[in-house]
Amino acid sequence: MNDLSPPRSRSFAFGPFVLLPERQLLMRGDVPVRIGGRALDILTVLVERPGAVIGKQELLARVWPDTFVEEGNLKVNMAALRRALDEPPGAARYIATVVGRGYRFSAPVHHSGSVHLASDVGVPAALNHNLPTATTRIVGRQDAIDAILRELREARLVSIVGAGGIGKTTVALAVAEHWIGTCKDGVWMVDLSPLKDPSLVPNAIATAIGLTAHSSNMLEALSAFLRSREMLLVFDSCEHIINGIASCADRILAEAPAVRILATSREALRVKSERVRRLPGLGTPAKTAALDAETALTFPAIELFVDRATDRLESFILSDADAPLAAELCRNLDGLALAIELAATRVDAFGLGELIEQLGDRFRLLQGHRGGIERHRTLTATIDWSYELLSEIEQTMLRRLAAFAGIFSLDSACAITIDEHIDRARAVENIASLVAKSLLTAEMHDTQVEYRMLDTTRAYALEKLVANNELEGARQRHAEHCLELVERATSDAERLTRTEWLLRYGPKTNDIRDAMRWAFTSADKAALGVRLTVAAIPFGKQVSLVEECRMAVERALDDSFQSHRSIRDDLVLNLTLGATLLHTRGPLLQVKSSLTKALAIAEQLDDTDMQLACLRGLSEYELWTGDSHSAIAVARKIRALETNGQDAHPGDANAQTGSALSWLGALAASRQQLENIVQRPTGRTAQLDVARFEFDQRLTAQGSLATVLWLQGFPDQAIAVARRQLEEAEASNYAVSLCSALLHGSLIIAMYVRDYEAAWSYLNSGLEHATKHGLSIWRNMGMCTRGRMCLYTHRPIDLAAYRDALAEVRDGGFRMRYPNYLTNYAEAVARQGDLAVGLAAIDEAIALCESRGQVVGIPEILRIKGNMIRFQEPANPDKAVECYQRSIELARQGEALSWELRSATSLVKLMRLHGGDNEAEDMLASAYNRFQEGFSTGDLVRARTLIATRSGAPGER
Repeated sequence: MNDLSPPRSRSFAFGPFVLLPERQLLMRGDVPVRIGGRALDILTVLVERPGAVIGKQELLARVWPDTFVEEGNLKVNMAALRRALDEPPGAARYIATVVGRGYRFSAPVHHSGSVHLASDVGVPAALNHNLPTATTRIVGRQDAIDAILRELREARLVSIVGAGGIGKTTVALAVAEHWIGTCKDGVWMVDLSPLKDPSLVPNAIATAIGLTAHSSNMLEALSAFLRSREMLLVFDSCEHIINGIASCADRILAEAPAVRILATSREALRVKSERVRRLPGLGTPAKTAALDAETALTFPAIELFVDRATDRLESFILSDADAPLAAELCRNLDGLALAIELAATRVDAFGLGELIEQLGDRFRLLQGHRGGIERHRTLTATIDWSYELLSEIEQTMLRRLAAFAGIFSLDSACAITIDEHIDRARAVENIASLVAKSLLTAEMHDTQVEYRMLDTTRAYALEKLVANNELEGARQRHAEHCLELVERATSDAERLTRTEWLLRYGPKTNDIRDAMRWAFTSADKAALGVRLTVAAIPFGKQVSLVEECRMAVERALDDSFQSHRSIRDDLVLNLTLGATLLHTRGPLLQVKSSLTKALAIAEQLDDTDMQLACLRGLSEYELWTGDSHSAIAVARKIRALETNGQDAHPGDANAQTGSALSWLGALAASRQQLENIVQRPTGRTAQLDVARFEFDQRLTAQGSLATVLWLQGFPDQAIAVARRQLEEAEASNYAVSLCSALLHGSLIIAMYVRDYEAAWSYLNSGLEHATKHGLSIWRNMGMCTRGRMCLYTHRPIDLAAYRDALAEVRDGGFRMRYPNYLTNYAEAVARQGDLAVGLAAIDEAIALCESRGQVVGIPEILRIKGNMIRFQEPANPDKAVECYQRSIELARQGEALSWELRSATSLVKLMRLHGGDNEAEDMLASAYNRFQEGFSTGDLVRARTLIATRSGAPGER
């Protein structure tokens, strides 16, 4: 056989199913069946030997060959497999349990060596949902599921409303499963039950859908991201923060026309156009003396009871004699699915009559009026009864597990329950027991088994935790485990894709948030709080919680916790504070103070990599403040250290040096530095970004390179680079990067090439984006640029508003472009008739440039000064000529061909008013002839027109 021939593809057919193991595919007719990878592997092992008993250890060895897993994993995956095969309760149509031995595949299997399917069948699609794989059969809800599916096609918000424990989440997940593959951007479940702060609803949604948006206004970032997306969002458990969720849903529906929302809650959201589907209890028969088993099983509540009872006790069969008792039990439980499941798990210990008697005693302790409140009391009484029947160890574990806010793994469960009395084996055994008794829920997340406690059960268990004086101890264990969890998450971020990482660790956000909040509630826990805050910084970066991270870091840096911080803690916390402030607030003095503190500590510790991180931040800070010399000095330190740092990326100094050199007018050197980093593969900085709030060197460099290219006389290349910068900034979902790309990249280049229609579009988008995200310094810079646009396009300027924006830019520390904005103001003042004030302002701008060495813009400032004199003082052209000639001289010295062309154009226009000047005409022709591209851009079109009319037209302008 040819070694390059494709591997043999097997198929196993049974009933309506076809299993294709090599393609990891189970088909029911022509439709792929949604099933987890481990469950599929179990099915493969069983169908390979139909009729034979396969022992549990053999299954574990075959399905998890290189991993030690608990037997509970096998049970959960087996339940998911039976659900996927639609096994009826009590009837082993396909898989039979052989008590004490293992499992047997009992249906006939037709095996063949190969199968032919359409080429598009079974091709694995990109993961576009986070729904768990159901492990139990849904009973009695098909009509509700079908109705909600119809409503969701007609309305964009459907709320499933009902009492706690009635089955809202089960129905919502079943509906959501039908939408997998129909929404281009996926189906995403957002578990809101752990959330305590309504303002964090947008953060929870962003984490669930994998959105990275480093913004101080997450709702704005989320709305902007969803605007062009098509997806279904499932908001689960809304009732406890319903106003926050309603507000968020309303905003999303208004701004994202292709997003639909399915919500579960104990009450309606009361949002415009909401469809409300009230979920009643499962149907039960009316009280009657004549009821046989066959008739009883037509009622969903009894069907559910029998289904779950059979899961617990395989030999359980509902007899005609027991049918009225089952009906009475389900009526007493108000058709509440969770209460029925809890009762069914005890059929191995009690007969139906005894179950009714015991639950009746429990209900009499909680008597009240019938209605909605009574249903809650029914559920509480059932949970209370179930709890009292647990062993002491089971009770202890249930209480401790209530510390988790969301889903948790078996390892996590063991971490906070094991003590001197409970070892791992007993913990695993009792977790399986709690699942079997419906007090914990097991979920399949692809190959991972996760557990959760329903919110009603958790609330009850937390009350018991308090009553037993165990709350602080449980919280301590939980916080210590969260510390281990974030450390593992940081390590895994280097080997998992972002999607995989978010699916695994994103749901842990509420647990980590709760742990940090609790750890700072008293001084004796503050040391743990500091450790947790430091360890969680990379986690905060990954889940886009920049503002939360900044606030947590400020809390940990409070003087009252100084004794609990190590010197390395101070290093990491100050570095993170400086970085997050710079990202969200701009170059405040506190940024430099924090980064300088961090650098001093890094030097004291002789930590090269942390020194580099601090220096990168300081170099960015100096650049934003307009101090190019200081930025280059810092960049030199970066370059000197780069070869020694384990995490250093050779060339990181290029972005800062290149940008600073461009402002200093060293365009050729600047371009070389900038191209080095822009042309570097984008993946090289990915791992560094995982660990710290780093600055996007590539995006910064692209904006600077676009400007340099235009200045050197390459307009077309400048446009292309600015376009790439904007595309990458939009993909980054980082508010500051997008503001920079819009206002300091695409807008500037569009203005330079005189594409004013595009420029207005970029400006308006930038202003809107800055306003939405609360980035006031960026908005003020945009308003200053708007003044220049108004001058270019002959629109009126509000000088008072311009002065205010100019002052805020100056006071905010963002001085990099301040002389440019001051020049625009000077020209606007001069145009309104006050030439003296305008000239004073423009001379101040030139002085600022010279004092800081930022001379690259001086040729253009001089040209604008010449224009002001030319138009406002036409009787004194010599001063204007002097400005133009000096501008051309400086432009030539800096090899800024585009500045040279502009000033030569202005000089020719002026000289033609006074009889013409061949030297000026030659200057213009010389500049124009050195261009190799961009001939359709505004400046070159104007220059070409002037050159074409050179021959004896002194009055031409």
